[in-house]
Amino acid sequence: MCKHLVLQTDFGIGDGAVSAMYGVAISVDPELRIFDLTHDIPPYNIWEASYRLYQTITYWPEATIFISVVDPGVGTDRLSVVVKTMDNKYIVTPNNGTLTHIKEHLGIAEVRVIDEKINRLPRSGHSYTFHGRDVYVYTGARLASAIIDFEEVGPKVDVDVIIRMPKPEAKIEEEIVKGHIDILDIRFGNLWTNINRTLFAEAGIRYDDVLDVTITNHSQQVYKNSMTFSQSFAKSRLGEPLVYVNSLDKLGIALNQGSFAKTYQIGTGENWEIWITKVSST
Repeated sequence: MCKHLVLQTDFGIGDGAVSAMYGVAISVDPELRIFDLTHDIPPYNIWEASYRLYQTITYWPEATIFISVVDPGVGTDRLSVVVKTMDNKYIVTPNNGTLTHIKEHLGIAEVRVIDEKINRLPRSGHSYTFHGRDVYVYTGARLASAIIDFEEVGPKVDVDVIIRMPKPEAKIEEEIVKGHIDILDIRFGNLWTNINRTLFAEAGIRYDDVLDVTITNHSQQVYKNSMTFSQSFAKSRLGEPLVYVNSLDKLGIALNQGSFAKTYQIGTGENWEIWITKVSST
């Protein structure tokens, strides 16, 4: 088993929660290598946790253990699981929708429910509010260090037990490419859509084409403008809007060296729709 643990939470780093998770893991095995995916998931935002796993996981070695804790249902009867992906990575997480993108885009080979009689931090049995420390990182560390194997996590259940959140699909209708704003490229304020580059090609859109872009929230228009489909940011002027292909081979919307999301108050999710139409070719 790979001795890599990759942690993702909505805890932030303003208190000792993440440090406590590190401490539990190192107490299990001081030779574990622990990395942070992010601890800045917005509180309770399961959708973003799902997306950030999808954004990252394929670039890690086989047998890497991911621990994702965005868990508004902590202490309830929601399942705690470890899944093995089709490309042989492991994710320790509550079964609350966090695996939506992994299940669709990567595939899940096997699911096991964590048996807390075996895989729970000793002397933590009366705490039901910090499963990230007491159950998830403890189980992940034991798995990564080969103290337990995958079968010893707990009973196997059907892959269909994994909860998926609603996930709209991009499409072409009457020469309009229609999609949704899935997530933000947070630091730069770019919009990442669910529109694949291949769908753009299917619509006959090529680099340097001029496009009409309309963004709505709950069907109310928030933004409408023309911009160029650019291969790089260097082909646009400072402050100019553009459409580009992001690192996941999907379409992004940006202001060159500005925050599109902040400038136009754009959010994310199934209520945020984007329509793109080709105006002309250059």
